[in-house]
Formats: sequence, C-alpha cells, structure tokens
Amino acid sequence: MNDLATWLEEGYPQSVRTAYLILGNRLDAEDAVQEAFLRAWKFRDSLSKETSIKPWLYRVVVNTCNSKLRQEIPHRDRRESDDDLSDTPAADDMPSRLAICDGVLRALSDLPPHLRVVVVLRYYADLSEREIAVAIGRKPGTVKSRLNEARRRLSQHPDLQPDISHRGELKEISG
Repeated sequence: MNDLATWLEEGYPQSVRTAYLILGNRLDAEDAVQEAFLRAWKFRDSLSKETSIKPWLYRVVVNTCNSKLRQEIPHRDRRESDDDLSDTPAADDMPSRLAICDGVLRALSDLPPHLRVVVVLRYYADLSEREIAVAIGRKPGTVKSRLNEARRRLSQHPDLQPDISHRGELKEISG
C-alpha cells in the first residue's frame, strides 16, 4: 500500500488535469479528485496485490467525474470560464502550444463524456487500452471503438482543422 500513498502524493496534479479535461472546470476537477482520493484511500484494502494501482485509481477519478457530470453539474449554472488551467505551470509554457491547447480543450469539451474520458485517459494519462478498460469498467473492444469514434469526431472538429483562410488569397495572387 506504500505505492498507493506515493501515487496519491505525486499523482494529484495529473489527476486534477485529467479531471479538468473531463469536466471542463477547475473547481469541479479539484472537488472530484479530492473526493476520488478519499474514496481510493477508504477502499485501498480492496485492491488485490496483482491489480495495477494506476488504472484502479483512474477508475475512481473517472467514476467520480462521471458522478459529477450526471448529478451535480447539470443542476446548477455553469461557472465562469476564468477558472481554467492557464495559470497552472506546465513543463513547456510556450505561447504557440497554449493556442493549440485552447483548440484541443474546446474540441474535447464538445465530445460526449463517454468519448472524452477515453481520449483523456489514452492521450493525457497515457493508459493502454486495457488499462482504460479497467479504469472505466468496460471491455477493451468498447474502449477501442470509443477511441475510434472520438478520433473521427476530433478530426472533423473546426477548432482542430488547419487554417486555410489564406488559400483564397494565394489563388488571387497567382491567378
């Protein structure tokens, strides 16, 4: 169980970012992660020695986020969008990366929660499809199909399309 305590100490910032990507609100993410960590600690003895801690803890975080999405968040006004993670330090805080991140966050927020969760766990938390299946309590085939659907939707999202506004200008100049 020492590994669990270490993960709880070291995993908080990544868990908050993961929850934020699922919930779209920093305060909700912090609440969800605190609640998830309390649940994880309370039920830490139910984890068998063969079970990997990382997917199990993500399952607790994801379940807590899903609970918030179902029960709490729809029953209140959306909070202002000024609580984003832009003031949270990142490893490489370059302006161009921030612009791309804004588009990705908008595209993620437009995905339905069941697709958003698998994308966040795969590409942000770096879980394998099998670990995601454990984390969300679904079969690996379900994870694979959700990832494919999410990729398809993201590839068509306007915020993730290349900027082609200058192509018309090139035709006028060359024509």
